[in-house]
Amino acid sequence: MSSTNTLEDPRVATALDRMFRQAEQDEAASRRIRAASPPGSAPLTPQEQADAKAEVYMPISAQGGRLLYNLIRAVRPATVVEFGTSFGISTLHLAAAVRDNGAGRVISTELSAIKATAARRTFTETGLDDLITVLDGDARTTLATLTDPADFVLLDGWKDLCLPVLHLLEPRLAPGTLVIADDVDLEDLAPYLDYVRDPRNGYQSVTFPVEDGMEISCRL
Repeated sequence: MSSTNTLEDPRVATALDRMFRQAEQDEAASRRIRAASPPGSAPLTPQEQADAKAEVYMPISAQGGRLLYNLIRAVRPATVVEFGTSFGISTLHLAAAVRDNGAGRVISTELSAIKATAARRTFTETGLDDLITVLDGDARTTLATLTDPADFVLLDGWKDLCLPVLHLLEPRLAPGTLVIADDVDLEDLAPYLDYVRDPRNGYQSVTFPVEDGMEISCRL
């Protein structure tokens, strides 16, 4: 096992610093988007939301990223599945851990073509592109083609889609698989949380208090 920490690679650290700084503009960008939406307009589809928020990072926190890195180093999954690439902040943490484990891959999904293109460019710049596959389009469609077990799952796309994506992946979750969902404080994640917190559905779940909270659920 490698004793290095790829998060400290200057290419990775520089990319993360740059993206975290740019993400500080998310609130202002979101206000502009809301102001441009006509009052009383119909709810946007997931694709319309992704297109409208193509400049918004919506990242995990730096601490959340390090938590993901540590969990993957400990669990050593062969296949990491991520719902919601965005610009690739969380993906870099996942791939850095896979690199340092010496084996594995990351399969990520992104609905915004603009974000997917930018993320791929960053993955190449950081030297982690050989470990990452980004599936363009709706995860409910793209992840249906997954044939291998999902050994570690991060759900950080649109919160109202986290439960449908989990249901899609459940046949590929072996006992002991960790499923992580970010932003437990967001209302749209409530149905997902209700599901994984109910032991009748086959999970042991705990909320980890980092930033807006991460729900860590173990498949039983």
